[in-house]
Amino acid sequence: MTHPTALRACCDAEDRHKPVTAAHHAFIDFARQVAILEDSISAMQWIAACKKRRA
Repeated sequence: MTHPTALRACCDAEDRHKPVTAAHHAFIDFARQVAILEDSISAMQWIAACKKRRA
């Protein structure tokens, strides 16, 4: 999935030509493909570890 394809899916959902879930899946697929999607559990563990080191 490319950025323009994901963006088009989002615009189509905004214009009500596609369901919001289609835009959501397109965005997630794009984010995974370009490795910018962070696993929320891993992120929370990293944040907690940083806070622990500061204390």
